[in-house]
Amino acid sequence: MSISEPTGVSAAATSLWRNRDFNLLWTSQTLSDLGASVSTLALPLLVLVLTGSPVQAGLLGTLSLVVRLICRLPAGVLADRVNRRRAMIVCDLVRFLALTMLAAAVWTGHASITVIIVVALVDAVGQTFFSTVEHAALRSIVAPAQLSTAVARNEARNFAASLAGPPLGGLLFGLAHALPFAGNALTYLASLVGVVLIRRPLQAAREEPPPGHAAALAEGVRFVLVNPFLRAVLIIAAPLNFALSGAIFAIIITLQQHGTEPAVIGLVETIIAVGGLAGAVVAPALQRRLRLAVLVRVICWAAVALVALSAMFTASIAAAVPIAFAVFLGPACNAALFGHQAAITPDQLQGRVVSVILLGATSAAAAAPILAGTFVATWNGPAALLLFTAGVATSAIAATFSRGIRTMRPIEQEARPS
Repeated sequence: MSISEPTGVSAAATSLWRNRDFNLLWTSQTLSDLGASVSTLALPLLVLVLTGSPVQAGLLGTLSLVVRLICRLPAGVLADRVNRRRAMIVCDLVRFLALTMLAAAVWTGHASITVIIVVALVDAVGQTFFSTVEHAALRSIVAPAQLSTAVARNEARNFAASLAGPPLGGLLFGLAHALPFAGNALTYLASLVGVVLIRRPLQAAREEPPPGHAAALAEGVRFVLVNPFLRAVLIIAAPLNFALSGAIFAIIITLQQHGTEPAVIGLVETIIAVGGLAGAVVAPALQRRLRLAVLVRVICWAAVALVALSAMFTASIAAAVPIAFAVFLGPACNAALFGHQAAITPDQLQGRVVSVILLGATSAAAAAPILAGTFVATWNGPAALLLFTAGVATSAIAATFSRGIRTMRPIEQEARPS
Protein backbone atom coordinates (compact mmCIF):
# COMPACT_ATOMS: atom_id res chain seq x y z
CA MET A 1 0.00 0.00 0.00
CA SER A 2 1.31 3.46 -0.78
CA ILE A 3 0.44 6.78 0.68
CA SER A 4 0.86 10.27 -0.65
CA GLU A 5 2.67 13.11 0.99
CA PRO A 6 0.36 15.54 2.81
CA THR A 7 0.00 18.74 0.85
CA GLY A 8 2.54 21.33 1.94
CA VAL A 9 4.22 19.01 4.45
CA SER A 10 7.85 18.11 3.92
CA ALA A 11 8.87 14.59 4.78
CA ALA A 12 12.26 16.01 5.65
CA ALA A 13 10.83 18.14 8.44
CA THR A 14 13.07 17.73 11.44
CA SER A 15 10.88 18.78 14.34
CA LEU A 16 7.18 19.05 15.05
CA TRP A 17 7.99 22.06 17.22
CA ARG A 18 8.68 23.96 13.98
CA ASN A 19 5.40 22.90 12.37
CA ARG A 20 3.26 25.99 12.92
CA ASP A 21 -0.03 24.46 11.84
CA PHE A 22 0.39 21.29 13.90
CA ASN A 23 1.23 23.37 16.97
CA LEU A 24 -1.85 25.53 16.45
CA LEU A 25 -4.03 22.43 16.13
CA TRP A 26 -2.34 20.80 19.12
CA THR A 27 -2.78 23.91 21.25
CA SER A 28 -6.42 24.24 20.20
CA GLN A 29 -7.23 20.73 21.32
CA THR A 30 -5.12 21.12 24.47
CA LEU A 31 -7.35 24.01 25.48
CA SER A 32 -10.48 22.04 24.56
CA ASP A 33 -9.26 19.04 26.58
CA LEU A 34 -8.45 21.23 29.58
CA GLY A 35 -11.87 22.86 29.48
CA ALA A 36 -13.59 19.47 29.19
CA SER A 37 -11.53 18.13 32.11
CA VAL A 38 -12.49 21.13 34.24
CA SER A 39 -16.17 20.41 33.55
CA THR A 40 -15.74 16.70 34.26
CA LEU A 41 -15.46 17.55 37.96
CA ALA A 42 -17.50 20.76 38.09
CA LEU A 43 -20.68 19.45 36.44
CA PRO A 44 -21.40 16.62 38.92
CA LEU A 45 -20.48 18.97 41.78
CA LEU A 46 -23.07 21.43 40.51
CA VAL A 47 -25.70 18.68 40.30
CA LEU A 48 -24.92 17.68 43.90
CA VAL A 49 -25.25 21.29 45.07
CA LEU A 50 -28.61 21.73 43.32
CA THR A 51 -30.18 18.32 44.00
CA GLY A 52 -28.12 16.62 46.70
CA SER A 53 -28.52 13.41 44.68
CA PRO A 54 -25.45 11.29 43.92
CA VAL A 55 -27.65 9.21 41.62
CA GLN A 56 -28.42 12.20 39.40
CA ALA A 57 -24.76 13.22 39.42
CA GLY A 58 -23.79 9.72 38.28
CA LEU A 59 -26.57 9.69 35.69
CA LEU A 60 -25.09 12.83 34.13
CA GLY A 61 -21.75 11.09 33.62
CA THR A 62 -23.40 7.99 32.17
CA LEU A 63 -25.49 10.02 29.73
CA SER A 64 -22.40 11.88 28.53
CA LEU A 65 -20.56 8.60 27.94
CA VAL A 66 -23.51 7.08 26.04
CA VAL A 67 -23.80 10.19 23.85
CA ARG A 68 -20.10 10.01 23.00
CA LEU A 69 -20.47 6.39 21.92
CA ILE A 70 -23.57 7.15 19.84
CA CYS A 71 -21.91 10.10 18.10
CA ARG A 72 -18.60 8.38 17.33
CA LEU A 73 -19.54 6.86 13.95
CA PRO A 74 -21.55 9.88 12.68
CA ALA A 75 -18.56 12.06 13.64
CA GLY A 76 -16.32 9.95 11.40
CA VAL A 77 -18.70 10.32 8.46
CA LEU A 78 -18.89 14.08 9.04
CA ALA A 79 -15.09 14.40 9.18
CA ASP A 80 -14.85 12.92 5.68
CA ARG A 81 -17.76 14.83 4.14
CA VAL A 82 -17.38 18.45 5.25
CA ASN A 83 -14.68 21.09 5.49
CA ARG A 84 -12.78 19.97 8.58
CA ARG A 85 -11.69 23.45 9.62
CA ARG A 86 -15.26 24.71 9.56
CA ALA A 87 -16.46 21.65 11.46
CA MET A 88 -13.99 22.29 14.30
CA ILE A 89 -14.88 25.98 14.38
CA VAL A 90 -18.59 25.13 14.65
CA CYS A 91 -17.89 22.62 17.44
CA ASP A 92 -15.96 25.21 19.43
CA LEU A 93 -18.51 27.95 18.79
CA VAL A 94 -21.46 25.80 19.89
CA ARG A 95 -19.63 24.66 23.03
CA PHE A 96 -18.58 28.23 23.81
CA LEU A 97 -22.20 29.40 23.63
CA ALA A 98 -23.48 26.44 25.68
CA LEU A 99 -20.93 26.88 28.48
CA THR A 100 -21.43 30.64 28.49
CA MET A 101 -25.17 30.09 28.90
CA LEU A 102 -24.58 27.67 31.76
CA ALA A 103 -22.16 30.04 33.50
CA ALA A 104 -24.70 32.84 33.23
CA ALA A 105 -27.50 30.60 34.54
CA VAL A 106 -25.41 29.52 37.54
CA TRP A 107 -24.29 33.10 38.24
CA THR A 108 -27.87 34.42 38.22
CA GLY A 109 -29.30 31.45 40.16
CA HIS A 110 -31.38 30.14 37.25
CA ALA A 111 -29.52 26.86 36.67
CA SER A 112 -31.67 23.73 36.70
CA ILE A 113 -30.93 20.04 36.28
CA THR A 114 -32.48 20.21 32.79
CA VAL A 115 -30.16 23.03 31.73
CA ILE A 116 -27.14 21.17 33.14
CA ILE A 117 -27.99 17.96 31.30
CA VAL A 118 -28.56 19.78 27.99
CA VAL A 119 -25.25 21.63 28.27
CA ALA A 120 -23.37 18.48 29.30
CA LEU A 121 -24.74 16.57 26.32
CA VAL A 122 -23.97 19.42 23.89
CA ASP A 123 -20.44 19.49 25.29
CA ALA A 124 -20.09 15.70 24.85
CA VAL A 125 -21.31 15.86 21.25
CA GLY A 126 -18.96 18.75 20.46
CA GLN A 127 -15.97 17.01 22.04
CA THR A 128 -16.61 13.79 20.10
CA PHE A 129 -16.95 15.54 16.74
CA PHE A 130 -14.00 17.88 17.35
CA SER A 131 -11.59 15.12 18.40
CA THR A 132 -12.59 12.88 15.48
CA VAL A 133 -12.16 15.66 12.93
CA GLU A 134 -8.85 16.66 14.52
CA HIS A 135 -7.45 13.12 14.18
CA ALA A 136 -8.66 12.95 10.57
CA ALA A 137 -6.87 16.25 9.82
CA LEU A 138 -3.54 15.18 11.31
CA ARG A 139 -2.24 13.56 8.12
CA SER A 140 -2.81 16.78 6.18
CA ILE A 141 -0.38 18.83 8.29
CA VAL A 142 2.18 16.27 9.53
CA ALA A 143 4.77 14.41 7.44
CA PRO A 144 4.33 10.61 7.38
CA ALA A 145 7.57 10.00 9.29
CA GLN A 146 6.31 12.23 12.13
CA LEU A 147 2.78 10.87 12.52
CA SER A 148 3.66 8.56 15.44
CA THR A 149 5.45 11.39 17.24
CA ALA A 150 2.44 13.64 16.66
CA VAL A 151 0.11 11.02 18.15
CA ALA A 152 2.46 10.69 21.15
CA ARG A 153 2.30 14.45 21.71
CA ASN A 154 -1.48 14.25 21.60
CA GLU A 155 -1.35 11.49 24.22
CA ALA A 156 0.78 13.73 26.46
CA ARG A 157 -1.78 16.49 26.03
CA ASN A 158 -4.62 14.21 27.10
CA PHE A 159 -2.85 13.03 30.25
CA ALA A 160 -1.76 16.56 31.16
CA ALA A 161 -5.35 17.79 30.86
CA SER A 162 -6.62 14.91 33.00
CA LEU A 163 -4.09 15.86 35.68
CA ALA A 164 -4.61 19.62 35.64
CA GLY A 165 -8.33 19.85 34.88
CA PRO A 166 -10.02 18.32 37.96
CA PRO A 167 -7.94 20.25 40.55
CA LEU A 168 -8.47 23.44 38.57
CA GLY A 169 -12.18 22.73 38.30
CA GLY A 170 -12.42 22.12 42.03
CA LEU A 171 -10.51 25.31 42.81
CA LEU A 172 -12.68 27.46 40.54
CA PHE A 173 -15.88 25.84 41.80
CA GLY A 174 -14.84 26.62 45.37
CA LEU A 175 -14.34 30.29 44.49
CA ALA A 176 -17.65 30.61 42.63
CA HIS A 177 -19.89 27.94 41.17
CA ALA A 178 -20.03 29.70 37.78
CA LEU A 179 -16.26 30.09 37.34
CA PRO A 180 -15.41 26.59 36.00
CA PHE A 181 -17.99 26.95 33.24
CA ALA A 182 -16.93 30.48 32.34
CA GLY A 183 -13.33 29.30 32.19
CA ASN A 184 -14.34 26.31 30.08
CA ALA A 185 -16.14 28.63 27.65
CA LEU A 186 -12.99 30.74 27.31
CA THR A 187 -10.89 27.67 26.46
CA TYR A 188 -13.27 26.86 23.62
CA LEU A 189 -13.07 30.44 22.35
CA ALA A 190 -9.26 30.31 22.40
CA SER A 191 -9.37 26.94 20.63
CA LEU A 192 -11.59 28.43 17.93
CA VAL A 193 -9.04 31.21 17.32
CA GLY A 194 -6.24 28.65 17.02
CA VAL A 195 -8.13 26.67 14.38
CA VAL A 196 -8.89 29.82 12.39
CA LEU A 197 -5.16 30.65 12.27
CA ILE A 198 -4.15 27.33 10.68
CA ARG A 199 -3.01 28.03 7.12
CA ARG A 200 -2.99 24.64 5.40
CA PRO A 201 -6.18 22.92 4.27
CA LEU A 202 -7.10 20.16 6.72
CA GLN A 203 -8.15 17.70 4.02
CA ALA A 204 -7.05 16.72 0.54
CA ALA A 205 -9.03 17.89 -2.48
CA ARG A 206 -12.05 15.65 -3.04
CA GLU A 207 -12.50 14.81 -6.69
CA GLU A 208 -15.75 12.89 -6.28
CA PRO A 209 -18.87 13.81 -4.30
CA PRO A 210 -19.10 11.82 -1.06
CA PRO A 211 -21.56 8.90 -0.96
CA GLY A 212 -24.67 8.98 1.21
CA HIS A 213 -24.25 8.71 4.96
CA ALA A 214 -25.06 4.99 5.23
CA ALA A 215 -22.89 4.12 2.21
CA ALA A 216 -20.06 6.27 3.55
CA LEU A 217 -20.18 4.56 6.93
CA ALA A 218 -20.27 1.12 5.32
CA GLU A 219 -17.23 2.07 3.24
CA GLY A 220 -15.27 2.99 6.39
CA VAL A 221 -16.25 -0.21 8.22
CA ARG A 222 -15.33 -2.30 5.18
CA PHE A 223 -11.93 -0.62 4.87
CA VAL A 224 -11.13 -1.50 8.50
CA LEU A 225 -12.33 -5.08 8.26
CA VAL A 226 -10.46 -5.96 5.05
CA ASN A 227 -7.15 -4.42 6.17
CA PRO A 228 -5.11 -6.90 8.26
CA PHE A 229 -3.37 -4.18 10.25
CA LEU A 230 -6.54 -2.26 11.11
CA ARG A 231 -8.31 -5.48 12.11
CA ALA A 232 -5.38 -6.20 14.41
CA VAL A 233 -5.68 -2.73 15.98
CA LEU A 234 -9.32 -3.47 16.86
CA ILE A 235 -8.46 -6.85 18.35
CA ILE A 236 -5.59 -5.39 20.40
CA ALA A 237 -7.15 -2.11 21.55
CA ALA A 238 -10.58 -3.32 22.69
CA PRO A 239 -9.50 -5.90 25.31
CA LEU A 240 -6.54 -3.77 26.39
CA ASN A 241 -8.67 -0.70 27.13
CA PHE A 242 -11.34 -2.86 28.75
CA ALA A 243 -8.84 -4.65 31.01
CA LEU A 244 -6.94 -1.54 32.12
CA SER A 245 -10.16 0.37 32.86
CA GLY A 246 -11.51 -2.59 34.81
CA ALA A 247 -8.26 -3.06 36.74
CA ILE A 248 -8.25 0.57 37.87
CA PHE A 249 -11.86 0.37 39.02
CA ALA A 250 -11.24 -2.95 40.79
CA ILE A 251 -8.35 -1.40 42.74
CA ILE A 252 -10.53 1.55 43.82
CA ILE A 253 -13.37 -0.74 44.98
CA THR A 254 -10.97 -3.02 46.84
CA LEU A 255 -9.36 -0.08 48.62
CA GLN A 256 -12.81 1.11 49.68
CA GLN A 257 -13.56 -2.34 51.09
CA HIS A 258 -10.37 -2.14 53.15
CA GLY A 259 -11.44 1.18 54.67
CA THR A 260 -8.83 3.29 52.88
CA GLU A 261 -9.33 7.04 53.26
CA PRO A 262 -11.03 8.68 50.24
CA ALA A 263 -8.18 11.16 49.85
CA VAL A 264 -5.73 8.25 49.54
CA ILE A 265 -7.98 6.44 47.07
CA GLY A 266 -8.02 9.60 44.99
CA LEU A 267 -4.26 9.25 44.56
CA VAL A 268 -4.84 6.13 42.45
CA GLU A 269 -6.01 8.19 39.48
CA THR A 270 -3.21 10.70 40.01
CA ILE A 271 -0.48 8.03 40.07
CA ILE A 272 -1.85 6.43 36.92
CA ALA A 273 -2.21 9.76 35.10
CA VAL A 274 1.39 10.67 35.97
CA GLY A 275 2.48 7.32 34.53
CA GLY A 276 0.61 8.03 31.31
CA LEU A 277 2.02 11.54 30.99
CA ALA A 278 5.59 10.31 31.53
CA GLY A 279 5.00 7.53 29.00
CA ALA A 280 3.80 10.00 26.39
CA VAL A 281 6.97 12.05 26.86
CA VAL A 282 9.29 9.06 26.26
CA ALA A 283 7.15 7.42 23.55
CA PRO A 284 9.10 8.94 20.60
CA ALA A 285 12.38 7.64 22.07
CA LEU A 286 10.93 4.13 22.40
CA GLN A 287 9.72 4.26 18.82
CA ARG A 288 13.20 5.19 17.57
CA ARG A 289 14.78 2.22 19.35
CA LEU A 290 12.35 -0.57 18.48
CA ARG A 291 10.63 -1.63 15.28
CA LEU A 292 6.91 -0.94 15.38
CA ALA A 293 5.86 -4.60 15.51
CA VAL A 294 8.40 -5.40 18.24
CA LEU A 295 7.37 -2.32 20.22
CA VAL A 296 3.68 -3.29 20.22
CA ARG A 297 4.41 -6.88 21.28
CA VAL A 298 6.83 -5.91 24.05
CA ILE A 299 4.40 -3.35 25.46
CA CYS A 300 1.44 -5.76 25.45
CA TRP A 301 3.31 -8.58 27.19
CA ALA A 302 4.83 -6.16 29.71
CA ALA A 303 1.31 -4.96 30.50
CA VAL A 304 0.26 -8.57 31.17
CA ALA A 305 2.99 -8.94 33.78
CA LEU A 306 2.31 -5.56 35.37
CA VAL A 307 -1.46 -6.04 35.76
CA ALA A 308 -0.84 -9.48 37.26
CA LEU A 309 1.73 -7.95 39.62
CA SER A 310 -0.80 -5.40 40.87
CA ALA A 311 -2.97 -8.28 42.15
CA MET A 312 -0.37 -8.81 44.90
CA PHE A 313 -0.90 -5.34 46.39
CA THR A 314 -4.66 -4.73 46.28
CA ALA A 315 -4.86 -4.02 50.01
CA SER A 316 -2.87 -0.80 49.57
CA ILE A 317 -2.41 2.05 47.14
CA ALA A 318 0.77 0.29 45.96
CA ALA A 319 -1.51 -1.66 43.60
CA ALA A 320 -1.72 1.47 41.45
CA VAL A 321 2.03 1.54 40.80
CA PRO A 322 2.21 -1.49 38.43
CA ILE A 323 -0.88 -0.20 36.63
CA ALA A 324 0.83 3.18 36.28
CA PHE A 325 3.79 1.44 34.64
CA ALA A 326 1.40 -0.39 32.31
CA VAL A 327 -0.24 2.93 31.41
CA PHE A 328 3.28 4.39 31.05
CA LEU A 329 3.77 2.00 28.12
CA GLY A 330 0.37 2.79 26.60
CA PRO A 331 1.20 6.04 24.76
CA ALA A 332 4.06 4.42 22.84
CA CYS A 333 1.71 1.61 21.78
CA ASN A 334 -1.06 4.04 20.82
CA ALA A 335 1.39 6.27 18.95
CA ALA A 336 2.73 3.32 16.96
CA LEU A 337 -0.70 1.93 16.12
CA PHE A 338 -2.59 5.17 15.42
CA GLY A 339 0.37 6.82 13.69
CA HIS A 340 0.53 3.84 11.36
CA GLN A 341 -3.24 3.95 10.90
CA ALA A 342 -3.08 7.60 9.87
CA ALA A 343 -0.28 6.83 7.42
CA ILE A 344 -1.95 3.94 5.57
CA THR A 345 -5.50 5.32 5.46
CA PRO A 346 -6.49 7.52 2.50
CA ASP A 347 -7.37 11.06 3.52
CA GLN A 348 -10.98 10.75 2.38
CA LEU A 349 -11.45 7.81 4.82
CA GLN A 350 -9.54 9.11 7.83
CA GLY A 351 -12.56 10.18 9.88
CA ARG A 352 -14.57 7.02 9.31
CA VAL A 353 -11.67 4.64 9.94
CA VAL A 354 -10.60 6.27 13.19
CA SER A 355 -14.21 6.47 14.40
CA VAL A 356 -14.73 2.73 13.77
CA ILE A 357 -11.51 1.89 15.62
CA LEU A 358 -12.21 4.22 18.55
CA LEU A 359 -15.76 2.94 18.91
CA GLY A 360 -14.52 -0.63 19.00
CA ALA A 361 -11.71 0.26 21.38
CA THR A 362 -13.85 2.19 23.87
CA SER A 363 -17.22 0.41 23.80
CA ALA A 364 -15.98 -2.60 25.74
CA ALA A 365 -14.31 -0.31 28.30
CA ALA A 366 -17.74 1.14 29.14
CA ALA A 367 -18.70 -2.23 30.67
CA ALA A 368 -15.48 -2.51 32.70
CA PRO A 369 -16.62 -0.69 35.88
CA ILE A 370 -19.76 -2.79 36.42
CA LEU A 371 -17.85 -6.02 35.68
CA ALA A 372 -15.06 -4.96 38.02
CA GLY A 373 -17.60 -4.43 40.79
CA THR A 374 -19.16 -7.81 40.07
CA PHE A 375 -15.81 -9.60 40.10
CA VAL A 376 -14.72 -7.98 43.38
CA ALA A 377 -18.07 -8.72 45.04
CA THR A 378 -18.18 -12.31 43.81
CA TRP A 379 -14.56 -13.20 44.53
CA ASN A 380 -12.08 -10.53 45.70
CA GLY A 381 -9.73 -7.81 44.45
CA PRO A 382 -6.80 -10.06 43.49
CA ALA A 383 -9.07 -12.45 41.58
CA ALA A 384 -10.64 -9.53 39.71
CA LEU A 385 -7.22 -8.23 38.66
CA LEU A 386 -6.17 -11.68 37.47
CA LEU A 387 -9.32 -11.87 35.34
CA PHE A 388 -8.48 -8.51 33.79
CA THR A 389 -4.94 -9.78 33.26
CA ALA A 390 -6.48 -12.39 30.97
CA GLY A 391 -7.99 -9.53 28.95
CA VAL A 392 -4.56 -7.92 28.53
CA ALA A 393 -3.16 -11.33 27.54
CA THR A 394 -5.73 -11.47 24.73
CA SER A 395 -4.24 -8.28 23.31
CA ALA A 396 -0.70 -9.59 23.72
CA ILE A 397 -1.53 -12.83 21.90
CA ALA A 398 -3.15 -10.88 19.08
CA ALA A 399 -0.08 -8.62 18.82
CA THR A 400 2.18 -11.67 18.66
CA PHE A 401 0.36 -13.74 16.05
CA SER A 402 -1.58 -11.19 13.98
CA ARG A 403 -0.42 -11.01 10.38
CA GLY A 404 -1.29 -7.31 10.32
CA ILE A 405 1.21 -6.58 13.10
CA ARG A 406 3.80 -9.08 11.90
CA THR A 407 3.96 -7.52 8.43
CA MET A 408 3.70 -3.83 9.35
CA ARG A 409 6.52 -1.78 7.89
CA PRO A 410 8.00 1.53 9.10
CA ILE A 411 5.88 4.50 8.05
CA GLU A 412 8.76 5.80 5.93
CA GLN A 413 8.53 2.64 3.79
CA GLU A 414 4.76 2.90 3.59
CA ALA A 415 5.23 6.40 2.19
CA ARG A 416 7.28 5.16 -0.76
CA PRO A 417 5.43 4.41 -3.97
CA SER A 418 4.69 0.70 -4.29
